[in-house]
Amino acid sequence: MNTLPNSDGLLILPRLRVQNANAISSPLTHGFPSMTAFLGLMWALARKLEAHDLPLAFDSVGVICHDFDEQVTEGGYVKAFRLTRNPVGKDGGSAAIVEEGRMHMEITLIFGISGGFVELDDRAHDAIAQTVAHELAGMRIAGGSVLPSSDWRSRPAVLRFGDDAEDVRRRFRHLRRHWLPGFALVCRDDLLHARLDQLREAAPETTALDALLDLSRFNWRPVGPDAESDGASATTAKVEWKPEPRPGWIVPIPVGFGALSELMPAGEVQSARDRNTPFRFVESVYSIGQWISPHRLDNAAQLLWYASTDPAAGLYRCRNDFASRLSA
Repeated sequence: MNTLPNSDGLLILPRLRVQNANAISSPLTHGFPSMTAFLGLMWALARKLEAHDLPLAFDSVGVICHDFDEQVTEGGYVKAFRLTRNPVGKDGGSAAIVEEGRMHMEITLIFGISGGFVELDDRAHDAIAQTVAHELAGMRIAGGSVLPSSDWRSRPAVLRFGDDAEDVRRRFRHLRRHWLPGFALVCRDDLLHARLDQLREAAPETTALDALLDLSRFNWRPVGPDAESDGASATTAKVEWKPEPRPGWIVPIPVGFGALSELMPAGEVQSARDRNTPFRFVESVYSIGQWISPHRLDNAAQLLWYASTDPAAGLYRCRNDFASRLSA
């Protein structure tokens, strides 16, 4: 299993305003782009920066959401995406509507970086951060356009880790206050495993999908009166329905892809986007994520996501070590 790379510092791109990003993160979830989109952005940005020959490499990425506006209809319990009918067909008629979920959002991106930048001074670090921000301004983030911002809080920065662990913690505590108000997305595989074990105590045939669905909804449980404190019989006792406590703001999230077929040679599958890369049919892999306030983060490693691949098992997923580092 892959582990979080040992980064030498952080590259912070704060308060990015993104318009019309993809709000549909998987066939089953919506509301915020998948972390696979942000890892893809990281790799695309690294390729863009090759022309600048910067002394750094991207290892991981974290995201903090400050504001979002999903483009859905207002009013009522059931909502629908605001859809557009474009472009027109060859005959000038209207094309069929394609289901596209869009959202506007304001986010902070934090990249774990390593390389020779650690030997440079603060002025060089500022130049590196400005170069990265300039390249990102012309790219897409989860399909959305980056809008210009005059907010003084949107200034990019490079944070270099030193040998003094206490100094690193102090600087990170100072940095996380700048990310308020906002919420950071972390992975909570541990909550999914715990709920699966809990459900299997009553129903041994329970699957991981059952546990995922149970955590993804609001559950109301009947609560009866205490038999010792209430002398009423079981038949006349009043039962009260109460919502089940939830361990924070948890949501179902896609965390990667699982293989549906063997790895096929490049060019063998028709209509593949890339004819020079081996091809494999995959489906989404799901887990539980949690939105937490940045001031609850103890270190950058709890925030960062990284790629983990196991081609033999057909698993390609994003990982985050928040739960393991929290227990440690």
